Amino acid sequence: MSFRVLVIPEDPTHNGYILKPLAEMVLAEAGRPAATVTVLTNPRVRGYDQAVSVIRGGLSSRYRFMDLWLFLPDADRASEEAMRSLELELESEGVTLLCCPARPEVEIYACVAYRGELRGSWAEARSNPRLKETVFEPLLQAHGDPRRPGGGRGSMTEKSIAQRRRFFQLCPEIAELRNRIEELLDG
Repeated sequence: MSFRVLVIPEDPTHNGYILKPLAEMVLAEAGRPAATVTVLTNPRVRGYDQAVSVIRGGLSSRYRFMDLWLFLPDADRASEEAMRSLELELESEGVTLLCCPARPEVEIYACVAYRGELRGSWAEARSNPRLKETVFEPLLQAHGDPRRPGGGRGSMTEKSIAQRRRFFQLCPEIAELRNRIEELLDG
């Protein structure tokens, strides 16, 4: 039986290359290794407000057939209360949505494999309000590939998620997402 998952990023242009392999790994760990993961590109959203608006808007009429929706925004604007409210709102429409804000931003997931190169601790990177510019961009320059789609973000993420146990320790919100998916599938 197929299991179809819609991943909703704040912006698929770059984040999609990080979130697709991440979602595939989480789903495999949760017991759905053959899940079909689709990153939302139509409509193409730009930023947190537009993503939330699209989720609350007509998205359910186009993607209701998906078994699970995952919304992985940057944590700077995605409060726990707002995410829970969004999940409940979609549940009332018959859509299973799980929200998982990335702390501090989605790019942190591509940085895990390169944490030994950080100019500070992992905890400092996880709390850096300018992670994308000050932590991720130098790593992307060193380990990315401008000839590949996404500039190499996907391959950086694949390397980062390769040691899953360590990844879940360093990114506990993703471990919690895996646990929530397992609970959903067991229920």
